[in-house]
Amino acid sequence: MERKIHYLAEVSLQYKQSIPFDQMQKISTSRDAELILRRSWDKDLINVKEQFKVLYLNRANRLIAIEEHSTGGLTGTTADVKLIISTALQCLASSIILAHNHPSGNLKFSKLDRRITESIKQAAKLFEIVVLDHLILTTDGYCSMVDDDD
Repeated sequence: MERKIHYLAEVSLQYKQSIPFDQMQKISTSRDAELILRRSWDKDLINVKEQFKVLYLNRANRLIAIEEHSTGGLTGTTADVKLIISTALQCLASSIILAHNHPSGNLKFSKLDRRITESIKQAAKLFEIVVLDHLILTTDGYCSMVDDDD
């Protein structure tokens, strides 16, 4: 009788904090988030390709990481809920801020933007991770879902 061998993937987790907590950038407002995001955005792509980024924060709203989650085309990109939550768990984030650009210059949230935000919020809530905001960036400005809904 031939013996079957089954192979499984091995998962490994490693988290190394490279700077002290007191030197990590604190985000208190949507403007703080916008300034950090704008510095990380590829200026040559903001009007050409839609990108989705995520800011991962600790309990004190200090920036742990910026992830360039996806890059799409002129009219859209994807946001994979599982991958966003997985990254948040890996870097021990307490909260996240979502962001994407609109190459068209439109600073309005679409129904799809609101739907994906709600999906991510629901998934994050299961792990006690809070979605603090979702921003749209263009070359001329930005819009915050939290500020806009006030």
